[in-house]
Amino acid sequence: MVLRRVVVTGLGALTPIGNNIEEYWNGLINGVSGAAPITYYDPSKFRTHFACEIKNFNVEDFIDRKEARKMDRYAQYALVAADEAVQDAGFNFEKLDKDRAGVIWGSGIGGLETFQIEVLNYAAGDGTPKFNPFFIPKMIADIAGGHISIKYGFRGPNFTTVSACASSTNAIIDAFNYIRLGHADVMVTGGSEAAVTIAGMGGFNAMHALSTRNDDPKTASRPMDKDRDGFVLGEGAGALILEEYEHAIARGATIYCEIGGGGMSADAHHITAPHPEGLGAKNVMLNCLRDAGLKPTDVDGVNMHGTSTPLGDMAESKAIEQVFGEHAYTMNLNSTKSMTGHLLGAAGAIETISAILSIKHGIVPPTINHFTDDEKIDPKLNFTFNVAQKREMNVVMSNTFGFGGHNACVLVKKLGF
Repeated sequence: MVLRRVVVTGLGALTPIGNNIEEYWNGLINGVSGAAPITYYDPSKFRTHFACEIKNFNVEDFIDRKEARKMDRYAQYALVAADEAVQDAGFNFEKLDKDRAGVIWGSGIGGLETFQIEVLNYAAGDGTPKFNPFFIPKMIADIAGGHISIKYGFRGPNFTTVSACASSTNAIIDAFNYIRLGHADVMVTGGSEAAVTIAGMGGFNAMHALSTRNDDPKTASRPMDKDRDGFVLGEGAGALILEEYEHAIARGATIYCEIGGGGMSADAHHITAPHPEGLGAKNVMLNCLRDAGLKPTDVDGVNMHGTSTPLGDMAESKAIEQVFGEHAYTMNLNSTKSMTGHLLGAAGAIETISAILSIKHGIVPPTINHFTDDEKIDPKLNFTFNVAQKREMNVVMSNTFGFGGHNACVLVKKLGF
């Protein structure tokens, strides 16, 4: 069968460095760090006192107060980002076939704060079960996609992908496939996360996964730097409107780029550590290129998973050299997690958006907070350290890797490339 072409016609973002697409992009190209002391609770007894929280956000500016109370923050973030993307796409809802418009969303954890609040309230009581009737529908990881579909009446495919930090990239790939296989014409996709909570921070601290650079939070996320000591937890959402090419052309939509392909793989190595030689990362990029029908030399850049962990950054760098060979030294590599922190299940969405905007604007956002070269990482690789670089970008890949060894990679390309 002939696969249909899929394009991006709408974008939305709610991130620690900007509460909409314009603010997010400006934060990226100006190298803004979203890390700051935690405000949601007193972190003084925790090993890590900071995170990349959403700032200057009032949910009641976007969602009715009564309705917002029925949603965990991760679902609120999803609705806000999705609405920006839907409005950006400029649909005529009277003409749109809503039976062929769906939602595939990603979240690694879902309503963690809701779960935490309800369990702590029960533990503080006398054993009598007094739970909020919205406890379950606020907590479950699929509810964000449900809220989005209900708001717009989209009756097409609707589900949520859960693959830890690869969740929203998997969601994008699934949405891409549903359209190109003919099951839908329009899909809202992306991901959201709100794990900056007592349980979230406590759990990641117990794993020794987070940076503990409490004296200087803004420089704590430092991918590829010799002194990196773990990732910085972030929160937020990213949303994309994927659309069948002819459908978009017929309605005169503005097209950002084309989705070229998607790849998936498993490390099959360890529940949290990457394969030391980057085997899964290598395979996922090769699978993505194969799906897109492109050669390694066609790629201009990779938005790396780049979490700022000692093992992860090194393994991914090795994988890039294995996939791209000498061409790796001509590409722009970057990790926008140096600015946004790690949004877990939402990371793939906001990082794919960064890749799309780098194609649109011809600018590669930097990897900030680089101070000391790591002798174990090839110095000839261009990680776009500290300052954004201007460059024509035709093809960009975005990597996301999750606990459990889940790897996902999406490739976006300039329309017509």
